[in-house]
Amino acid sequence: MSARQAASSGSDSDPRYANLDERKRKRMISNRESARRSRMRKQKQMEDLGINAAHQRRMEMESANNVLRAQAVELTERLRSLNSVLQVVEEVSGLSMEIPEIPDTMLELWQQLPCSVPPIMASADMFQY
Repeated sequence: MSARQAASSGSDSDPRYANLDERKRKRMISNRESARRSRMRKQKQMEDLGINAAHQRRMEMESANNVLRAQAVELTERLRSLNSVLQVVEEVSGLSMEIPEIPDTMLELWQQLPCSVPPIMASADMFQY
């Protein structure tokens, strides 16, 4: 019988070794549980990172969308103003001008699209220097 076998067979009857084996077993269980908690923490951190990145990207897209909405409204209003000027020129000069129609649905379409923040509206005083 080898020394190891003798020690292991001796530990069955010797209470000193029984306590050592019990501590070893408890430590092993504790280590496994700690590793499991660590894996769970890491998984949660990775999920949180993904959620945060998606949220950040959504906020960036909403911001860009709001800028585009404001630009569309501003350009539509500019086109209306230019059409008004063309109408005045047409009336004063007597010349027939081709004035494009601006469908109200174009502006309405931009305003109906879902948006959590109202579009930024341009005002006349923004263009004064």
